Parts: sequence; structure tokens; C-alpha cells
Amino acid sequence: MRTRLPAATAAALALMAGAATAQNVPVTFGTNWLAQAEHGGFYQAVADGTYAACGLDVTIQPGGPQVNNRALMLAGKIDYNMGGNLLEAFSAVQEGIPVVAVMASFQKEPQVILTHPGKASSFEDLKKLKLLIGDAGYASYYQWMIKAYGFTPEQREVYTFNPAPFIADPETGMQGYLSSEPLMVEKEGGFKPDVWLIADAGYSTYSTLIETMAPTLAEKPDQVKCFVEGSIKGWYNYLYGDNAAANAMIKADNPDMTDEQIAFGIDQMKAAGIVDSGDALTLGIGVMTEDKVKDFFDKMVAAGVVPADLDWKASFTTAYVGQGLGMDLKK
Repeated sequence: MRTRLPAATAAALALMAGAATAQNVPVTFGTNWLAQAEHGGFYQAVADGTYAACGLDVTIQPGGPQVNNRALMLAGKIDYNMGGNLLEAFSAVQEGIPVVAVMASFQKEPQVILTHPGKASSFEDLKKLKLLIGDAGYASYYQWMIKAYGFTPEQREVYTFNPAPFIADPETGMQGYLSSEPLMVEKEGGFKPDVWLIADAGYSTYSTLIETMAPTLAEKPDQVKCFVEGSIKGWYNYLYGDNAAANAMIKADNPDMTDEQIAFGIDQMKAAGIVDSGDALTLGIGVMTEDKVKDFFDKMVAAGVVPADLDWKASFTTAYVGQGLGMDLKK
């Protein structure tokens, strides 16, 4: 699926990019799911000509339930991929896959646990509830919850991605994604759930990492620089500027997406500091630091999720981020 610009936007882009547009290098960026607000910065950089201005003709290829964009990148079919959190990056190193993270779209993991209103007064208070957690979550962040807070395997029940059991039982908590399940529960359950962001409890991974292949880094450093810097500027303009054209593109790629869901996603990302918080406030959106990666790595080793001898430094590079780029765009 190729993201196409409306005629008016395309005309404006042509004026901005001028004759250089004809020489722009085509690259494809695969996202991790259907188009949504959480992909907004990348759509923004296409819509407002930021990628084109530094020489790239970017195609956004949405992910989905039947799409594995990371596998397509490994096969050389796409150039950049929207990965998950640092655990995926560590896993690539462990498996000998030459994938390198070049930017952290999110400073915080948007994973949350929902509870009925007033059922918990702190994250640690969740230990008194039955928790609906999927298998992937149980193998990753829940192992950290066991180690760091004393949660137990027995209180976890398998989450089947159906909110009905949670809505029906006030003595349960349910995993979710910050910008999705809270709104879904409010609509289907008729109440606004309390939301516990695991990042704020100490789960310190970066999330929605932008990754590419090691040979791309070695052979096309200027292309990587353009893509990363364009994405950074795209996120500033999407969060703090006029994002109407980007949202129109998101809805074109995902007709089921609504204005309400997009607005909710943007509000949640801003309120929780998903994109712009911590080091990003002084070093710029997209930043990764060795200290933070090491902090998360140590936590995952302690929780038994990753081996202690893993070459974690091989999973990422900070060469393209952390230089304050785009901060002047923040209004």
C-alpha cells in the first residue's frame, strides 16, 4: 500500500521541493500496524515535504495482522522498519540478525494496565488484583514486574484481547495500549478506567524503535541521516503544528480510523510524554542514550529475560539523534 498525497498537498510539496524532487531517492518505511496517530510523525514528514527536502521519496507501508514488515526488511524489500521496544533489538543481536536501531520514536513504552476506578492507589497496589496479561507480556514486562515489585505468576490470567471479562469483573486489571484500550473500555464498559503506565513504574525501555540493516548504515549513511532527521522534524510538526494533512493520509491508509481515535491518541501521547519527555526535552525527540539502554538491559538480565553476556551495545546507534534537532519547531 503506497501512501498518496492529495492533489493540493502534492502541489504544495512540489513548490517546496522544487526540481530536486525529481532526483529524490525512493525508500520504503514499514510501520508496525495499521495507520494511526502513533505513526503521525512519519506521515507528517511525507505530507509537509520534510523527507523530500533532504532528498528522499518516502513510501509508508502500513503493517497489519497479515503483514511482517521486519521480515520484508530482512529480505531487502523495504529500507526501514518500525520495531517494538529494546527487547526486539536485543533479540536481533542474540540471533545474529544485523538489524540496528537508529531512533527511538517513543521515550516511553505505551503499555498500560487498566483497572476499575478506585481499585488501586498505586502501581504496587495492583498486586491485589487478578491481571489479564497476554503471553508476550508475560514473557517480558511481567517478568520485570515479578522481579521489581513482587507480582506473582498465579495472579496472572491469559488475556485473549477481549475486554469483556475485565469490564465485568472489578477485581481484575487488564493490559492495554495507552491510546487504544482506555477509550475502548470507556465506550464499551460505560466507565473511565484508571490507567497505569508501566514506564512510569520503572519499565525504562525506549519504544517504537526505527531500525534498518547494518549494511544500510555502512553504505548509505546520508540516507539514514535524512530519514532520521526528517522523522524527528515530522514528530515535532505533528505534535505541535498543523497535522491536518498527516491525519488525512492516516485515514486514507486506514479507513476505519476516526478523528476521535486520532485526537485521543495525540492527547494521550502528549499527556504521558510518550514522544517528548525525559532526555528528549533537552536533546530532542528520537534520542537514545547508552545509559538508558544499559539501565533497561540490566533490568531485563535481573528478570531473566535476556542473557547477561549479550552484546547490547550492538543493538543501536546514537549517531543520528540527541543533537537537539527540531526543538525550534516546538510551539
